[in-house]
Amino acid sequence: MGSPNETAWKWLPDGNTAFPAMLDAISTAQKSVLLETYIFGTGPLGERFLEALIGAARRGAIVSVLVDGVGSFELPDQFWSPLRAAGGEVRVFNPISLKRMSIRNHRKMLVCDGKVAFVGGFNIANEYEGDGVIQGWRDLGLRLEGPLVATLAESFHSIFGLAEFRHKRFLRLRKPVLKRAAQSSSERLLLGGPGRGGNPIRVSLRHDISQARDVKIIQAYFLPPLRLRRDLMRVARRGGNVELILAGKSDVALSQLAGRGLYLRLLKAGVVVREYEPQVLHAKLLVLDNVVYVGSANLDPRSLSINYELMVRIENPRMAAEARDIYAGTRANSREVTVMECRARPWWTRMKQWFAFQLLARMDPHVARQQWRALPK
Repeated sequence: MGSPNETAWKWLPDGNTAFPAMLDAISTAQKSVLLETYIFGTGPLGERFLEALIGAARRGAIVSVLVDGVGSFELPDQFWSPLRAAGGEVRVFNPISLKRMSIRNHRKMLVCDGKVAFVGGFNIANEYEGDGVIQGWRDLGLRLEGPLVATLAESFHSIFGLAEFRHKRFLRLRKPVLKRAAQSSSERLLLGGPGRGGNPIRVSLRHDISQARDVKIIQAYFLPPLRLRRDLMRVARRGGNVELILAGKSDVALSQLAGRGLYLRLLKAGVVVREYEPQVLHAKLLVLDNVVYVGSANLDPRSLSINYELMVRIENPRMAAEARDIYAGTRANSREVTVMECRARPWWTRMKQWFAFQLLARMDPHVARQQWRALPK
């Protein structure tokens, strides 16, 4: 995969592939292990990760773990006692408080020895184990080596140092790291979060979609803002190809309802919409011509304006071809949605879709903005 100035990658198409690779990286790390996740579960998978982290700490590696206060709220603090006893450090991002409940860290990454990194949608939880077809949620990740790894590690240290989230100085996390994140025109780490200014993930997506002729998207939670929806419809209307694979089964029924309320207008504009049927869909993949996005962000208001998120953007024809193959494999287990079935939905279903849209696209961002403004400076 070429020059030392380019990032090498390996696709992790399911939990059966991703978790063994991550555990192997932790088990062989000698200097450092940085793990950041929204959800860390207490089941067998969580126990395996805990054992691997303890082993790394006992070998003398610096082990740092960051979990989200809401995403991992069921995880008792004593779960981490053996790791802390071995010398590891665990922090909780934005511990639960009603005054700042809305602002969450949804990022997922693992960096070992500053040489190898993992990004994607996988949380550390039992439901992600499997092939995504017969068993386990359908998700996607990347194993990375190269320049982006150092930038990922730097962003981890920034957010780890401010995990308590007491005041608005946390906003400083984004801008200085982002300025250094553009390794080249073809490889970028995009970090999103609350606060003033355009969200880098949303800005970059709109730019790339506006120039694309072939758009293939897999998204777990699909509720893009109006301008992004219009961007997708414009591509289709000017003769481009726009295909979406969305969740036929979802762990967040409200999000699914709201997203389905957008289908009819997209279909009428020429966008192809499919729903993945075998398992819960949790993957986040965007292929825009030769540009690939993989990471933690969904196309919804929470990921694009509220949560702390990360996406890797790589422009590479070979990687894009591989991503289209992954898309095609997912499409084979998906059902195409038609205009007729959308029009046939009863009025009470359309009413529920409207209500879900108002709650997630209007009320949730409003509450988050109010809580952000109320934080001490």
